[in-house]
Amino acid sequence: MKKIYKLKSMKLFLYALLIFSFLSCESKIDDIAPENSITDTVIFSNKDQALSVVIGMYGEAQKDDILNGTPQLMTEWQSDNMEFVGSFPTFQELYEYTTLATNTSIDPIYEQAYDLIRQCNLVIENIPLVTDPAFTDAEKSDAVGQAKFLRALAHLQLNNLFGNNTSENNLSVPLVTSVLSVTDPFQERNTIAAIYNQIEVDLKEAIESITNSDRTFATSIAAKALLARVKLYRGDYPSARDLANEVINSGLNSGFSTLATDYAFYNTLSTEFIFTLVNTTNDGQDSGQGWSGLTNPVPEGRGDAPFSQNLLDTFAEEPGDLRFSSLSQTGTDAGGLSKSFTTKFPDAITNSANAPVLRITEMYLTRAEGNFREGTNIGDTALNDINKLRDRADLGALTTLTIEEILNERRKELCFEGFRRMDLIRTGQNLRRAGMPNEADSAPGNSLVTFPIPQAARDINPALTQNNGY
Repeated sequence: MKKIYKLKSMKLFLYALLIFSFLSCESKIDDIAPENSITDTVIFSNKDQALSVVIGMYGEAQKDDILNGTPQLMTEWQSDNMEFVGSFPTFQELYEYTTLATNTSIDPIYEQAYDLIRQCNLVIENIPLVTDPAFTDAEKSDAVGQAKFLRALAHLQLNNLFGNNTSENNLSVPLVTSVLSVTDPFQERNTIAAIYNQIEVDLKEAIESITNSDRTFATSIAAKALLARVKLYRGDYPSARDLANEVINSGLNSGFSTLATDYAFYNTLSTEFIFTLVNTTNDGQDSGQGWSGLTNPVPEGRGDAPFSQNLLDTFAEEPGDLRFSSLSQTGTDAGGLSKSFTTKFPDAITNSANAPVLRITEMYLTRAEGNFREGTNIGDTALNDINKLRDRADLGALTTLTIEEILNERRKELCFEGFRRMDLIRTGQNLRRAGMPNEADSAPGNSLVTFPIPQAARDINPALTQNNGY
């Protein structure tokens, strides 16, 4: 599959854009046949053109509103890690818990995730049909596995944001697993459980079929790591623990993904990463509203999203934590005030800092939490796993451990990477701490904690019901 990776720089995902012009949301069902015929005979007529659509999936995933920072950072300032001090009223709505169903910053998060899912479905349905003898069955299986990984990742993000995650019986988003279903004007929302179940099916099949070993694309190990995250979110702690342990051991045995010795790994291809989207000046974050632009001080960045005072206070409880001292800077925010900003996404000039989708530290935290909750020592003790991370942060070893300490280490380690909101919801905690603005509004299950189904999507599809409060 090496040829796939060489194609990326050639921007061959333009094929995918052609496909999307055929299969837009507003297409009529009776228009599909001729365009699908074109897709089958032209786009998937040979190996190289088929693989260009695979590359197109990653190009789609690189959009700010999918995996390059905008939704991830929204969840950070909706919770307790960040302030939002910028001028975008649609971002202010989320920060102030006044979100409207017509919020135009939420629209592209919903629509572009489905654009990615549509492209994944094209790969899944059409790659096995390519008759080019140069395209082996193993290569086809690998490509389909990568598509299932990305489809699972997109569905998971939609599930997290648009479903009320206090119960798996609550409604989430439509489950889209075929090309034709995206044009169905009456497709209803599925339950959170149904979305999770399909995500698990996709990831298990991806684990079995992906042979790629380049961490800038989907791998079998990445699929297993994402499945561990899903199991953690579902409260299946034994499975989350065991999967995380397998990922850790796989990395230790192969060197594929192992803990970095310090925090200089951001925006690199360090073995710290299991899966990262590589951004460049010409191929990456498409605006100043992604990781880099929002999190860097002016004048290089927008200065919109500094540390919250609550997170600063949390780091101050143990002075010398390298996760703060080596990963923060003082600068000017959008309002002209001096604030602390993360340096995890350092390139605010060209917005080309890489997107940290999956890294090995998350697996140590997942294994530790699973072991602690189950009273087991699979792979290692929870205390040893947490102390390993604290040692890298230049903090003293703990002698005892509580679940609150595990979650606090998780907060400090993964801050600004898009984890905090779901960690608070799944553990039944308010998204804001006592004394913070809108603390009462941020309780799990409260109306505006969950994102609205965009009104624009409901105008097209009258079968989409709205979340409470909108």
